[in-house]
Amino acid sequence: MLIGELSKRTGVSTRLLRYYEEQGLLTADRDANGYRSYGDASVLTVRKIRVLLGAGLSTEVIRFVLPCTRGERDDQPEFSWCVELRELLDRELAAMDDRIDDLQRSRSALAGLIVPS
Repeated sequence: MLIGELSKRTGVSTRLLRYYEEQGLLTADRDANGYRSYGDASVLTVRKIRVLLGAGLSTEVIRFVLPCTRGERDDQPEFSWCVELRELLDRELAAMDDRIDDLQRSRSALAGLIVPS
């Protein structure tokens, strides 16, 4: 399928699909005319990418995680677990917890500056 069809089937803009390809998350063949051509499996791949992005993972992390996904569910990918994958996701979760703590401290500091009127 062409990029426009993949965009329609996934609800993801063609611009983002090109970005996913640049980031090594999505692959396309090239037709004789130079147009990108995607296989049917690309729909599931794009949906998995969207779920992983929604979980707060960067495209760099997703590039490592995506090959470890399996199954046909696009709303909750299943993983082929290995030690490296578990350690990576544990580090990502810890980093996210740190960012949340920082935001809560900043919020408290800002709230302390607001004097009730």
